This record gives sequence, structure tokens and C-alpha cells, in this order.
Amino acid sequence: MNPTPDRERLEPLLRLHMTEGVGSVTFANLMDRFGSPEAALGASVLQLQGVPGIGEATAERIAASRDRVDVAGELELIERHGVTVLTQHDAAYPYPLRHIPDPPAVLYVQGTLAEADNVSVAIVGSRRCSRYGFEQAERFAHLLARAGITVVSGMARGIDGAAHQGALAGGGRTVAVLGCGLSITYPPEHDKLRGQIAAAGAVVSEFPMRVEPSGSNFPRRNRIIAGLSLGTLVIEAASRSGALITARLAGEYNREIFAVPGRIDSPFSQGPHDLIRDGAKLVQCLDDILDELGEVGRAIRPPGDDPLGDEVPLVKLTADEERLLAAMDAEPRGIEELAALSRAPLPEVMSLLTQLQLKSQVSQLPGQMFIRRGRR
Repeated sequence: MNPTPDRERLEPLLRLHMTEGVGSVTFANLMDRFGSPEAALGASVLQLQGVPGIGEATAERIAASRDRVDVAGELELIERHGVTVLTQHDAAYPYPLRHIPDPPAVLYVQGTLAEADNVSVAIVGSRRCSRYGFEQAERFAHLLARAGITVVSGMARGIDGAAHQGALAGGGRTVAVLGCGLSITYPPEHDKLRGQIAAAGAVVSEFPMRVEPSGSNFPRRNRIIAGLSLGTLVIEAASRSGALITARLAGEYNREIFAVPGRIDSPFSQGPHDLIRDGAKLVQCLDDILDELGEVGRAIRPPGDDPLGDEVPLVKLTADEERLLAAMDAEPRGIEELAALSRAPLPEVMSLLTQLQLKSQVSQLPGQMFIRRGRR
């Protein structure tokens, strides 16, 4: 996509999009009634009141604010940040997003949206996640990416960041949906990650370039995450988490809902466990996701790609390798933790892990974590 904006086309489009009182639904209704942004911008207050959903107060608000919009500043920021602006009339506008009740009227894109992104799975969860949650987000994103599925998330702290990192580590595509304008990086510590995401996929938003992050923006951001994806995987979420909003919207859009179970005594497990109780697919391995995706999942299923798969070759192990393997269970473990569990020196554990990987007994996950194959 060419990041240089077509100013003649974009000026009226952005002016209408940035006018007070014009959200995605109102924008669509205005276009249905008047046929073009130019005609909508030239409509009288009385004409505006004839549009579904627009009363007298909203019509007056639109008429009063539309000429005050700083379109020149918006276009300057779009150019400076290499952003492309898409509408539903553009071929690059994501196909799955067209089929939600209130698709974004305007989608700002930094990076590149590809046709392959039509096969996407969202991974969402708590910002204040546990180590287990972080590892599982990385693990599933890595597996999905290796299977050719784009990973969608919100670039927030915690589960979101881990999901993007796992997809990048898997050499796949990932899309971040922001709850602010693309001239802002939120959270700021993800600036480097944002650049990596844009290089291997896209960073997108429906908000004008200068819009600051705020709590009211994130439900709107979450509907885009759900709308871009064939399904949403929730990994750790409290009972009132924004991740559950994303899952609820996925259900309303007739998309799949997945959940990874956690510890029963952890507050971060409440959300996924509630989803599973209410009918979400319990996920333990990649196949659990691919099975629910039907023909799409069968077409892209990578043979033997899940490091937790059951096919473990029978090979001869040394006594030291047996001792380390016995210390491993269904939980991913770091090298230092394995050294403590096996009571072996750290350099020896590192050497043994290498041998066990060569013998296909152990798999390495993102984040320098290791897990015994065949254990669930």
C-alpha cells in the first residue's frame, strides 16, 4: 500500500470522520443518505435531521463542528508516520471486518494488511498476567504463526504483548489494534515492539491521528480485534476484563471463542473458566483451535507442529537425561527452575536440554522456556 495520501480524496472523508457526533454508524447512515462525504458536509441542519439516528441536537453539533476540523494537520501526521487510510471501498480493507454491524468508517494502517490476514485468530487477556499466562500467550501465538495464521491483539501490556512477540518469534504475521491515534504509541514501552509489528504485519486504528488513549476507546478497539478474527482466544482475564468484551463481541459476530484454563485459585482464571462453563472451546494445544476452524483449520494444519504433541520417539537416554526429564511436567519451565528441580548445575542443565531437544523429548518455547513433549 502506498503511504502517500490522496489529499483530494481524503480531505472530505477525514473531515466527516473527525466531525463531532459522527461515529461509524452515523458515518454509514450519512453516506447512505447523501452518497458522498462532500454532500454530507454540505447538508443543512434540517437535512441532517432526516438521517436515521440524528436528532436536532446532533444535527446542530455536526453542522457547528465540521468546519473546525483540522484536516491539514491530520494529513500532515498521516504522511509523517507513513500511514495509509482505508475505507470499505478499498480492496485492502479487511474482508472479515466488513461483516460486523458497525465496521470502522475509516481504518488507519501503519504497515501492510495482506489477504493472508483474513485467516486470523485474536489472542487477548489481562494486562497484569502471571508468568504462566505470558508463556501460554507466547506459545499459542508462536504455533498459530507457524501454521500461517495471523495473530491479532491490542499491543497492551501483558497477554497482548506476549502474543505479538510469540507471533514474531514464529516468523508469522501479526496485527495490533490500538485504542488511540497512530501518532501515539501506547503503552510507550512497546515502541520497539510496534516497529516490529508494522514490519511483519500492521498496526491499525480507527481513531484520528492525535486521539489519546482513554478507557472509552478500548471497547471500540476490542470490536475491531474481534471483527478481524475468525476466533478469539482468551488467556487469563479477571471477571470484569476487557478481554471478555472482545470474547462477547466475537460471539455476537458468530466467530469462535476459545479459552485457556488456568489455576482454579487465581483471579486471572475466572474469565476463561466462565467462558468455558458457558460453552467456549477449552484449548490445550494448537489442534483444539484448528478443529474449531473447520475447513480452514484442516487446510492449514501443519503436521507435527505442536510441541506438546503426543508422538515422542522411544530413544535411549543417559541417567542424567532421565533425571532432568523426570523433573519436567506439563508446565513450561525456565533453565534456572529446572536446575533447582533436578539439583544439577546450570551449565549441565543447558547441555542436557540441548541433547533432549535433539532426541525430540523436549521442546523449547518462546522466552527460553522448555516443556516435556507428550505431557498435557
